[in-house]
Amino acid sequence: MLRFWFAIPLWQRVVGALLLGVALGLFWGPKAESIKWIGDFFIASIKMLVVPLIFFSLVSGVTAIGDLRKLGAVGGRALLIFLVTSQFAVWLGLGLGTIFAPGVGLDQSRIEMGAVPEPKTEGWREMILSIVPTSPVQVMADANVLPLIVFALLIGIGILMAKEEGTPLVRVFDAGSVVMQKVTILVMELTPFGVFALMAWVAGTFGVDALVSLAKLVALNYGGCFILIGVVYVGILKFVAKVPVGAFFRGMIDAQAVAYSTASSSATLPVTLRCLERNVGVSPSVASFTASLGATINMDGTAMYLGLATVFGAQIFGVPLDMTDYLLVAVTATLGSVGAAGIPGTGLIMMTLVFTGVGVPLETIAFVAGVDRIMDMMRTVTNVTSDATTATTVAALTGELDRGELVSADDV
Repeated sequence: MLRFWFAIPLWQRVVGALLLGVALGLFWGPKAESIKWIGDFFIASIKMLVVPLIFFSLVSGVTAIGDLRKLGAVGGRALLIFLVTSQFAVWLGLGLGTIFAPGVGLDQSRIEMGAVPEPKTEGWREMILSIVPTSPVQVMADANVLPLIVFALLIGIGILMAKEEGTPLVRVFDAGSVVMQKVTILVMELTPFGVFALMAWVAGTFGVDALVSLAKLVALNYGGCFILIGVVYVGILKFVAKVPVGAFFRGMIDAQAVAYSTASSSATLPVTLRCLERNVGVSPSVASFTASLGATINMDGTAMYLGLATVFGAQIFGVPLDMTDYLLVAVTATLGSVGAAGIPGTGLIMMTLVFTGVGVPLETIAFVAGVDRIMDMMRTVTNVTSDATTATTVAALTGELDRGELVSADDV
């Protein structure tokens, strides 16, 4: 029985659990709340991973850059493109959520609220000071993630500055990052059960209204990803890299297909490298450095979704967001996407970071968990396409692109 269960791909188990949960909720009505504790257990398991996953992933991601003095043309250009596209992505998510308002109209009074983070009330000076961790240990204990990110970045930079003497710590944090990814995979095996219980609760408590709101959220997630791929990345390829866009996408189709089916940038990385080198003509050194770094720290789809989900939660629970909150979301969502491991489900984990910063109730996670896998698949396609776009652009700018190989991708 267990062998049959695990033989089914996780995404198929999640989709099946989603449909069964909706059916049970609509049939059972408000009584479906009696199984919500299963979903709460799943969400608690996700929250457990936030601090160690962010800390190890961020430090490992920074050290993956290598010697800061050797970044040169390749590393500098890659990091600049990562930063620009991530910022565009998160503001796109915020804009889509604000314009189309998928969370407006739901009656949140029927939700039994748990611990709700207080909105930030201090000014910009206090906000800047608050990101400096007075005690890193206390920051970890309180799960105060923004100063934790700053501390992790400083640790990573310090290891790079230490050069050979910091090498043992590089191995420690790389190993820690891998271990936390494995633990995350274990927790993600709970997803079908959590999704089943949460969707039954949502459908039974809120009925069709909640399902319509979630459908809007899924549509906006896909729409945002298509805008990033069809406008932002195509624009970069056409006007910066100056390569034939059609040939690029034909060359990367295998990696995009694997990304959609696995919802994992890390699992797709070998296929991404093969497509970049064989089909697109990126030199092995640029492809290996840029795509590997991108799979670690470049998550445009996740950044877009974190902005969208924050606005969605704020609309459900009536949390007002001003421009200061939007700026804070832009920073935390970008950094959160950097700290997101390239495996399925980490978008849910990063929500804790962003929601806490602007006072959006964490119950929002329970709302979106049921449909997250469907959205995660498209977000991963976006992340992988962003990595490939960056690698191709950097190769074109540094003379490391075989344009003849790229044109021959028409035959792929």
